[in-house]
Formats: sequence, C-alpha cells, structure tokens
Amino acid sequence: MKTAYEIAMERLHRKDAETGETETRLTDKQKKEIAEVRGFYKAKLAEREILHHADLVKARAAREEETVLKVEAEYNVDRRRIEDEMESKVRAIRRAGVE
Repeated sequence: MKTAYEIAMERLHRKDAETGETETRLTDKQKKEIAEVRGFYKAKLAEREILHHADLVKARAAREEETVLKVEAEYNVDRRRIEDEMESKVRAIRRAGVE
C-alpha cells in the first residue's frame, strides 16, 4: 500500500511529464542558469518598481488621476512582460536539458 507522500509524488511527476517540467532532473548547470536568469529578471523588476514609484509620486503630486491610472497600467504591463520573458527563458533552459 502506498503512502500519501508516494501518491502525491506520483501525481507531481505525472503533472511534470504533461507540462514538460522536469525540475527534479535538472543538471547543476541548468540550475545555475535558471538561478542567473531569475536573479537578472528580479533585478529588472526591482528597477522597474523604483521607476514606477517615482512616476507615481510625480503623478500624485500633480493630482492627475488619469496619469496615476496610466502609470499603474504601464507598470502592470511591464511587470507581466518581464515575468513572461523570465519564465520563457527558464522553460527554454529546462527544455534544453530534455533534448
């Protein structure tokens, strides 16, 4: 009889196989590359957040509600774009190890 842990691990492995995720089979080189990519994009996000905050302060000081909304929307778009780029590169690194 299987334990709950074994059943959960089997489910995770099946899910990984279906989505192409193979976190448990990554080489040390891939793990390092993924960490570097995530670190790079984390820095990009931090930089974008700082710029967003400065733009937001200016817009609020001018009491321009439309500008505040525009700044928020632009930040959200940029953040999603940066996160998508990061995930795309991470997936590419993972796929490179499977081939």
